[in-house]
Amino acid sequence: MSVLQVFILAGVAILVNLLRNGRSLVLMGVSALAIYWLQPWQQPVNLTFWFPTLTLALVVVFWMITSAPEARDWKHNLGAVVILLVTVILVDLNRYIKIEEIFITDTPRVQAVIVALLGVGSIVFVLAYIKKLPPLWYGFAIVGLIVMLVFLKAPSVWENAFRIVAEIRGKEPAGVPVISWLGFSYVAFRLMHTALDRLAGRLPAVTLPEYVNYVIFFPSFTAGPIERLERFVRNTAEPIRLDSNGWVEAGTRLFRGLFKKFVIADGLAWFALSDFLVPGVQSVGWTWILLYAYSLRIYFDFSGYTDIAIGLAMLMGIRLPENFNAPYLKPNITQFWNSWHITLTQWFRSYFFNPLVRMMRSTEKPLQQWLMIFFAQASTMMLIGLWHGMTPGFLLWGLWHGLGLFIHNRWSEWTRSRLPAWVKTGKGEAVLRYSGVFLTFHYVTVGWLFFFLPDPATAWGTLLRLFGAA
Repeated sequence: MSVLQVFILAGVAILVNLLRNGRSLVLMGVSALAIYWLQPWQQPVNLTFWFPTLTLALVVVFWMITSAPEARDWKHNLGAVVILLVTVILVDLNRYIKIEEIFITDTPRVQAVIVALLGVGSIVFVLAYIKKLPPLWYGFAIVGLIVMLVFLKAPSVWENAFRIVAEIRGKEPAGVPVISWLGFSYVAFRLMHTALDRLAGRLPAVTLPEYVNYVIFFPSFTAGPIERLERFVRNTAEPIRLDSNGWVEAGTRLFRGLFKKFVIADGLAWFALSDFLVPGVQSVGWTWILLYAYSLRIYFDFSGYTDIAIGLAMLMGIRLPENFNAPYLKPNITQFWNSWHITLTQWFRSYFFNPLVRMMRSTEKPLQQWLMIFFAQASTMMLIGLWHGMTPGFLLWGLWHGLGLFIHNRWSEWTRSRLPAWVKTGKGEAVLRYSGVFLTFHYVTVGWLFFFLPDPATAWGTLLRLFGAA
């Protein structure tokens, strides 16, 4: 998002706050328009239209899959269906209206859009007559989302897919396509959360407007945090009526996010270490300095966007969960991951780490405790790495943090009864804390090399250079 877009969305958020009737439907319509407006241009250009449209289609289909029968009545959902249909058609008609400032004009022909809408409608019609889906259907739905994530996150996969399509059409591939499905990483996890909770029998019954607002809520659509459905629905149903202090708090949070993102993070981007700068930096000292700049830049960029999202939501009287809690000041890697991208960590803990540990413990011959911990932590962190991108670098970044968590776990167990008495004094605790902060920050900072350098060999070579070994 640009600064101008943030201010426009802030104005919209204030207007939504002032509404007393039809608030849910208005918020849904605004969020639906926003995902088109914020979607970046790409090649092929039609994808700029189809990706947001497919997002809306997935949301409606997953609502049909996960919704309770009592929540499907037309009285509470017909308005939402009409608004979504009108939104899609109006955006497509921009090929004739030609308001470039709002959206591209190279949208598909109306006939193609109508056919697509009829296809989605047919799926919804079939699902509407199924009172209770077999558990296998939820598995298929979740696997489908994972396949789509793999397709988008693995450059080689979609590059080969476009090459095959071009060959089928008898044309030469027109270069490497640019693919950016805005917000899908977060949309997919919200949809999977609802499918998994529905399968477990703990998903509350929600109407279509409530479900759509949860998945595509425009403040948190692009960069989180990843809210839980029941908490979000409760907060939107009972919004906070802002007094003067509330408006000040919301505005302060919004401007703090803008300052973090567009002043500090964008300023650091000028000299932060990157794949472009790495070959030209030979000094150990300058490599460290530029790497520090990258480490700070990624924090201020991501936490800045989170502050913007929380501030925009607060302008509507809605409180989103916190996503950062001074992670670089934590004394160990475990506390770091309890403070960095908190909602993502909690998602993986709830839906992967804890079930995996329970499954390993329930086997007839469970693994040794240390091996179980290593496997669970390493696999969880590698999945978090792959969530960012299906490349060897992200996989190694996840493994780096998985090893760090395992080492800290073993160190904590070993030192539990072996630390000398002076450690429990005020000075001893201070020494441990500050040394822990120093080591944790540097461990995380060095790990960023695998995150932003596309070639693991380059990342490893840069890591050796940091310590004068290359």
